[in-house]
Amino acid sequence: MFLLTSAYLAPIHYYTKLFSGERIVEERADHYVKQTYRNRCIIAADDGPLALTIPVVTEATGTSQTCMRDIRISEHGKWRHQHWQAIVSAYDRSAFFEYYADDFLAVFNRDYRFLVDFNEALQHLVLDLLEYHPDVCVNNGPYLDTEALRLTSKEPVHDFRQSIRPKLPYDTDPAFHPVPYFQVFGLRHGFLPNLSIIDLLFNMGPESRLVLRHSIRGAQNT
Repeated sequence: MFLLTSAYLAPIHYYTKLFSGERIVEERADHYVKQTYRNRCIIAADDGPLALTIPVVTEATGTSQTCMRDIRISEHGKWRHQHWQAIVSAYDRSAFFEYYADDFLAVFNRDYRFLVDFNEALQHLVLDLLEYHPDVCVNNGPYLDTEALRLTSKEPVHDFRQSIRPKLPYDTDPAFHPVPYFQVFGLRHGFLPNLSIIDLLFNMGPESRLVLRHSIRGAQNT
């Protein structure tokens, strides 16, 4: 069993967990944490890695004690348009952008009030395009206690809720070995590992499945 958070167009590290064959539990009873993949993705732009951050509604008491499932999306600053234009600018020359762009734009154009719903819609789209449907269930509360789960579960429990995040090196996870693949700006910046899943998808299309499989250290790559 792998425990994950909700994530906005999550990085490749995150998607290797979805492709692991393990049962996935997405935690939504966790406290919202700023500067994480919950509302941030990183793409490869002309100038290098670019972080796209979804603004959220900040109550008078702040968001630090708010459950992820209750975090609302803010429409401040027309972020949907800005994010989409950044994605188009970064990937319109990639091999598979034209095949997938309309599907992603349709999700961006829908009016989602809650961050988890928007993240979920994008994740479902990515998994549909990859033709892979893992065993994922959602926990809406109470917050899952890892040690208690390990005492009661019949399967090993691996908690990635705090370890897959932008400022934590991915190489702290020995099971993840990012395999290089073609990137539009690769000649300029060199290979940029562990970007958003859309970087892999727009550049590699159906071969993204193989890259994900090969990025799982010790996996049977078929």
